[in-house]
Amino acid sequence: MENKKRIKLGLIGLGTVGSGVYKTLKDNPSVEIIKIAVKNINKPRNIDGLDTSLLTDNPYDVVNSDADIVVELIGGIEPAFDLIKTAIANGKHIVTANKELLAKCGEELFNFAEAHNKVVLYEAAVAGGIPIIMPIKTILAGNRINHIEAILNGTTNYILTKMDADGASYEDVLKEAQELGYAETNPTGDVEGFDAAYKITTLSTLAFRKRIKIDKVYREGITKVRAEDMQIANELGYKIKLIALAQLDDNGKADVRVHPMLVSKESTLSHIDYVKNAVSLKGHPVGHITLSGPGAGEFPTASSVVGDILAIVTEWGTTDYLLPMMRCTHSETAEVIDILDTENKYYLSINATNKMGVIGIIGKVCEENNISVACILQRGLKDNNTADITVITEVCRERDIRNAIEKFNNSECINKVNSVIRVQND
Repeated sequence: MENKKRIKLGLIGLGTVGSGVYKTLKDNPSVEIIKIAVKNINKPRNIDGLDTSLLTDNPYDVVNSDADIVVELIGGIEPAFDLIKTAIANGKHIVTANKELLAKCGEELFNFAEAHNKVVLYEAAVAGGIPIIMPIKTILAGNRINHIEAILNGTTNYILTKMDADGASYEDVLKEAQELGYAETNPTGDVEGFDAAYKITTLSTLAFRKRIKIDKVYREGITKVRAEDMQIANELGYKIKLIALAQLDDNGKADVRVHPMLVSKESTLSHIDYVKNAVSLKGHPVGHITLSGPGAGEFPTASSVVGDILAIVTEWGTTDYLLPMMRCTHSETAEVIDILDTENKYYLSINATNKMGVIGIIGKVCEENNISVACILQRGLKDNNTADITVITEVCRERDIRNAIEKFNNSECINKVNSVIRVQND
């Protein structure tokens, strides 16, 4: 039997994930890494047997080489977008882990790839080491998926888990996470929900078979979550998680957002702790399934990248149209529901002066704004003769809850609305 040729790879980026890809593939008989672009050729690297002659500090050396597949692992929009387009124009297939690029430029990128009969695979761009893209495209292809709840960012999940376990403040846990390397020096992309928003944009586009525009995705981070909220949530049977949510209503409109959420302790997602990620899908006929595992890291993410590479390698030379099931076929852009028009349950923490009738005032404001209260709790008094009152609502409109908060903030006996966090619907 004739030996198949070794497929040539070019890597752009040799950081955490790139190193994992190199280590995983360096002895693979099916592929040969021929060029690697890095920022600094002289930087010491924890890679045994690295052939430094492969290194270049010009990424265009990779996309203009004779590589068959280019693997982009540097992130961001530019120069990644131009590098990928140049590689495609030069006849190369693409594997990428670039969630921001896919969320912001996916439509243009996939159309360009299709025009050149090239594939762009991106398993690592949504949930790190958790296989989710290929399962949706293949084994779950016969399903109508209409609901996704996911934990897609390990940094925020670590911070929230530590706050819960230690009773510590957000600021203290963030500092510790930065010292341990779980959070960046500038953590904005993670803690303000950008990273999770990029990922749910791509995931929902894929699952709903309609394009979701990133600028329509509501985003709220974890910076306002307090240790007190964690404690009360626990007492009420919940955990607080940063949830990436995407759902289709009966009219086919999409509701896609990222924000903290009180998740029932009976839910699988409430038990996804520290840097783990999870994706929970509902669809017909499969029902409700959850995939969980490491959402980041050298080898978990490399696992997804290498899986994509080998999917291309396996089909190489067998067809003129590789991996048709993995191609982008979306032609419709989804209508996305404005956050003000969504319906949710809410947790409110309200600080009020200790006066008779305060709870009655809270109830009255809720009634005037079409909000039904499921439970209301007051515990003890603070030294300044104020009390924190906890309210859990029934399902109501976001627009109504915001109107009620404005009324609370203008009330003489209510000092402050400490927290407003959405609650997982049953």
